[in-house]
Amino acid sequence: MDRKPVIATEDVLKQFSNAADRYNHAARLQEGMAWRLAGHCRHLRIPRGLWVDLGSGTGRLADALEVTHPGQSVLRVDGSAAMLQQQQPSAKTLQWDLSRGLPPWPQQPQLLSSSFALHWLPNPVQSLRTWIQTLQPGSWLVLAVPIEGSFPQWHAAATAAGEPCTALPLPVGKELMAVIPPGMVQRQQLLPFSQTAGSPASLLKPMIEIGAGSTTANRLPPGAWRRIFKAWPQANIANRFALSWRIQLLILNR
Repeated sequence: MDRKPVIATEDVLKQFSNAADRYNHAARLQEGMAWRLAGHCRHLRIPRGLWVDLGSGTGRLADALEVTHPGQSVLRVDGSAAMLQQQQPSAKTLQWDLSRGLPPWPQQPQLLSSSFALHWLPNPVQSLRTWIQTLQPGSWLVLAVPIEGSFPQWHAAATAAGEPCTALPLPVGKELMAVIPPGMVQRQQLLPFSQTAGSPASLLKPMIEIGAGSTTANRLPPGAWRRIFKAWPQANIANRFALSWRIQLLILNR
């Protein structure tokens, strides 16, 4: 069986580090998802103690959790020192490359949370399995991750143009669900999101701005991109183009 190409962790961390100072301005979808996850957590009986945001980036999810749970601090874990430096001075942070697994904890976490981070790891399915195995009785895992089936317009345009699609291969939802032990799923939801812009290039630009441009594919020359953009299907709105995401939301309780 052919092995799937693995993205280089060093490249991912470098690109996010280079974009750290402009991430918060451009990451609109990530901000909305952070507040959605934090809102769900308000209705859960999560014990106080060690709460962790895995792949925290600039701390959007951790900030939202702390706002919605006064008095509870969240440890922000990320492999990029530059991203962690964007956190509030009072924030608890830990620089750790999650491709190495999870760090040793001073105590067992009561909550592991993660938003838009799992798909950047070399083996998202194995990483999710590890995160689940870390949970102790009564603890929670709250997760949002884009999955396969995202970016249909990009894939269609590349096919029509006869060019490879350089979008990052995303985890398969069924493969993620397969590693979850029976009875742990408290909520499982597939969230569709679409963004529109006046040009296909404007849809992809925010990915570059936030450092999400890493991929396993080879770089395309400008001519190939022009052909892809020309073949990009128009949205239902006149003179607008769309890019759609499929986001897997999971809330698990051990």
